[in-house]
Amino acid sequence: MRILHITNHIQKIGNGIVNVAIDLACLQAKSGLDIAVASVGGEYETLLADYGVEHFYFNQCRTPLNLIKATWNYRQIIREFQPDIVHVHMMTGAILAGIFRKNREYHLVSTVHNEFQDSAILMGLADQVIAVSNAVANSMIKRGIPPQKLRVVSNGTLGSPRHKKLQDYQPVEMPHPSITTVAGMYTRKGIYELIEAFKIVSIDFPQAHLYLVGDGPDRPLFEAMVKNTTLNNRIHFEGFQPEPQRYMLATDIFVLASHCESFGLVLTEAREAGCAIIASDVDGIPETLDHSQAGILVPPKDIPALANTLTQLLSDRQRLDRWKFRAQQNLERFSAARVNEETLTIYRELMRKDNIIRVMETRELANLN
Repeated sequence: MRILHITNHIQKIGNGIVNVAIDLACLQAKSGLDIAVASVGGEYETLLADYGVEHFYFNQCRTPLNLIKATWNYRQIIREFQPDIVHVHMMTGAILAGIFRKNREYHLVSTVHNEFQDSAILMGLADQVIAVSNAVANSMIKRGIPPQKLRVVSNGTLGSPRHKKLQDYQPVEMPHPSITTVAGMYTRKGIYELIEAFKIVSIDFPQAHLYLVGDGPDRPLFEAMVKNTTLNNRIHFEGFQPEPQRYMLATDIFVLASHCESFGLVLTEAREAGCAIIASDVDGIPETLDHSQAGILVPPKDIPALANTLTQLLSDRQRLDRWKFRAQQNLERFSAARVNEETLTIYRELMRKDNIIRVMETRELANLN
């Protein structure tokens, strides 16, 4: 098989969509397949080259002039690489790969990493649509994608080619008790609610600190919530960190207070690091936490509930340790290797169906003659 992955970029900025695409490309190349990635490029080009993955420059910026260029560029890439499978990870790639496919010259697979945008329905242009959680699959069915076109391949990045072994990360130094989130600085990630909940908790736990790891457009709003308050030296804006595992290994409680979340890949890494976890009971998060077996679920946007749960863990060391232990159980299903194997199975099924159709068409032609 020759497989082409299409994504917007391959930058090291903590983008879960990019991370999964890179993992697949590297693991598939490691297994001996011919793999290429098309994007505008980024820091992961070096890693891809180390695994023998070819990279094509491909700009999908959605301006009229650039889309014309992208269409021509795309056909050039297809002619040069001649893929059996084109696997798209974002919407613009799905449109280009779906519309400008000539005579079904390749099989088209799409992965719906984030279904919150209305345009996610366009991922249905593919022959096979992969959903990263059952919650995403159910959402796409409601939007009109036929169930037989959907397959669930639960996300997972543990053992990723991008990562060192967990024991090789040096934990950051932080005071205890500590609470950490690793998330983009967006309102939808529940950063506002986490800060407000910490304000409540901080009264009874004057030694507690909050670490906000990540960057994004709403960061100035969140910083303004803390500026000129008594918590200014206890709430830490750490920005994007290329090795967030260092924070997870050092913290007591990991929180993901998202308003919406297709899967919550960061939770799998927090589980591996042995954090006690609190997260929103929304979308794919319950699946990532084994439906409350590996972490505590709270209603999204509910500041009192989040503050109360933090208080319960901070005030009971045995309970805190119990949740740390539970987080690390049953992690095998979150391996990048498992995601790759299930994805390869989908590719093979498409190829097998194609072979069957060709045999049937050949027989029909023979009978006509």
